[in-house]
Amino acid sequence: MSASESLKGKLFQNVDLDGHNLPPSPAPSSPRNGRKYALATELVYTESSDQYNASSVPIYQSATFKQTSGGGGGEYDYTRSGNPTRTHLERHLAKIMNARRALVVSSGMGALDVITRLLRPGDEVVTGDDLYGGTNRLLKYLATNGGIVVHHVDTTDPEVVKAALTPKTAMVLLETPTNPLIKIVDVPTIAAHTHSVNPAAVVAVDNTMLSPMLFNPLDAGADIVYESGTKYLSGHHDLMAGVLAVNEPALGDKLYFSINASGCGLSPFDSWLLLRGIKTLGVRMEKQQANAQRIAEFLQHDCGFRVRYPGLKSHPQYDLHWSMARGAGAVLSFETGDVSVSERIVESARLWAISVSFGCVNSLISMPCRMSHASIDAKTRAERNMPEDIIRLCVGIEDVEDLIDDLKRALVQAGAVTVTMNGIRALSAGTPKDAAQESVEQGQQIAADGFKEPEAAGTAPEQ
Repeated sequence: MSASESLKGKLFQNVDLDGHNLPPSPAPSSPRNGRKYALATELVYTESSDQYNASSVPIYQSATFKQTSGGGGGEYDYTRSGNPTRTHLERHLAKIMNARRALVVSSGMGALDVITRLLRPGDEVVTGDDLYGGTNRLLKYLATNGGIVVHHVDTTDPEVVKAALTPKTAMVLLETPTNPLIKIVDVPTIAAHTHSVNPAAVVAVDNTMLSPMLFNPLDAGADIVYESGTKYLSGHHDLMAGVLAVNEPALGDKLYFSINASGCGLSPFDSWLLLRGIKTLGVRMEKQQANAQRIAEFLQHDCGFRVRYPGLKSHPQYDLHWSMARGAGAVLSFETGDVSVSERIVESARLWAISVSFGCVNSLISMPCRMSHASIDAKTRAERNMPEDIIRLCVGIEDVEDLIDDLKRALVQAGAVTVTMNGIRALSAGTPKDAAQESVEQGQQIAADGFKEPEAAGTAPEQ
């Protein structure tokens, strides 16, 4: 051993210089995808090589590719079927999603559409009673026009799901946490029940609410994972994309066939944008989760609202969520008890943009029953216990104190809270109308003057 090697060994005796015994990753490494570093590192580390050794993956903005012979035979010929930029993105996604194969399409709903093309007339689908509005719309269309039988059940109870399973069940479609009621689904148990009843049935999990940073449904027994790349994966709401991931090669081939046949593959430029966004997923999610936790605690503990967020120990499925996931995500919802009050809160917000969707760097506020879930009729929403007054918050990366201050002002202006010497508290559902109106008028005056924290008792006002 040379002197330099000996010195290196002494200086770095506790460092794994060769990478043989790396520390455990938040999302464990797997031989099937070649990942060897912590997930936050792998998100950034993209292996690419071209003749110029470009640091960034090139955008192959070409519809066609020249062939070397009359019989073709090149790796790429037409971008609908494949493109080098898209391929690089898909390989990177497979690595971070702990999958053997990943595929990308033009939207999250496009990904679900590709999955449902596995179904045939007469097949049965078991899914939840708290679904994204677009998912509900597509399933309703398939049930009406495609001969598919859809069963909506409470997927938070594995026994209820098990009772709905039959040999005709071809697919079980799950979301966790659900949107917007933030209910948690026991993916491992339901996947086991499904495969015991019908080994050929496909368990598909929408992981958009958590992203690969926080949950790997394939490791929990799912057959297909799909996500809207528009949300956390991209992070900036400047593209539309959908992602699918599988471990079974034959299943991946079937999905690819539908993508190629229908022409819904992601464009080269959007593939490049998504690849760029993925690199910052770790830092964005960390900040968004921290902000969401603070805001959830403010709304529940300081204000007294009923808040739905798996980061709160009051969540009835707190333990189940943390048995599967590595974080709580950055979407939460709360109820005011009054639709008109909720409307005023949403419209009074300034920093919080009124918008559908989630997962971007800026914070969003909405009333799902009026926006993202409006395609579900009021009768069905009532049957599924979806409160009309529910407000959904999709938390971004802004300074959390600014976000809380903006919410305080909106809550006061809307008359949703009373201002006391000890802070602000949510009005109860039984508050008399005249008192509620007085609170609204008080809030409007405070909004006009500018919100100020009430002074503590016995404190002299500042001069």
